[in-house]
Amino acid sequence: MQLKVGQTLESTVDATALVVVRCPDQDLMVTCGGRPMAPRGEVTEKLTAETTGGGTLLGKRYTVEGVEIELLCVQPGQHPVAVDGTEVAVKSAKPLPASD
Repeated sequence: MQLKVGQTLESTVDATALVVVRCPDQDLMVTCGGRPMAPRGEVTEKLTAETTGGGTLLGKRYTVEGVEIELLCVQPGQHPVAVDGTEVAVKSAKPLPASD
């Protein structure tokens, strides 16, 4: 799926919702619980998850190493999110410079 900055993705297996903050200009498959996520408003029925594991946390930003994508969790869920088969990780905060 071609992602766009500002686009909201909804899970088809739980309550997870993510906003695309940054994305490359290429097709990426974003999944939750092993099932593809869909643009907001296009989820008509909830499916059974194919994978289990850690979910997402509200307000956290998620990235994938090697892919210029950043997703912001606006609604948490209980299933893992992945981009092209690689599970996302919480983006670590950059330390502020020391002030003398």
